[in-house]
Amino acid sequence: MNLQGLYGAVPLAHYFFRERLKAGDRVVDATCGNGLDTLLLAELVGINGRVWAFDVQADAIETTRALLAEKGYAEWVTLVHGGHELMAETVDEEVMAVVFNLGYLPTGDREVKTSAATTVAALDAARSLLLPNGLILIAVYTGHDGGGDEWLAVKEWCERLNPHQFNVWQSRQLNRSERAPFLVVVEKVAPTPSLSEKHR
Repeated sequence: MNLQGLYGAVPLAHYFFRERLKAGDRVVDATCGNGLDTLLLAELVGINGRVWAFDVQADAIETTRALLAEKGYAEWVTLVHGGHELMAETVDEEVMAVVFNLGYLPTGDREVKTSAATTVAALDAARSLLLPNGLILIAVYTGHDGGGDEWLAVKEWCERLNPHQFNVWQSRQLNRSERAPFLVVVEKVAPTPSLSEKHR
């Protein structure tokens, strides 16, 4: 494992994407923002895959659309101008990964940000859509108004997950401020084959 360049939550999430995703996978970017996560997901799953990307800000959707078009990836990406709480009614296939980048868009209106209620609703949808061995990656930001409350809601949601069905990790840098972003990784455990299946 090459840790060079893992200076924050987003680069660490990208490491997990590259380790787990393959061509043809279905994935969700729950908060597309400036489009960089969406772009990487589209690159990794390729033309036979599919990406859904959500954002409540029209500027974020258009920035992402332009970035995808520039790289030639737009064909297999569905952009949704709406909150990630619409995931359950929008995504119609099981998925291998869902990524959340919580808080506000640094280059946008800082009053427009994710909230505990909508994030938990989206996490519930992500859990129901997730394939075995699939990942939910959550970049958490507590350094803004409401960020602490949102993290508590996410933490409580994670703690309720059955440990026989999900592995849940919190990863944060110990040599940075407690307000620095950190990553939560949720992995759906693949069922263990029965003895009869092993001997088929």
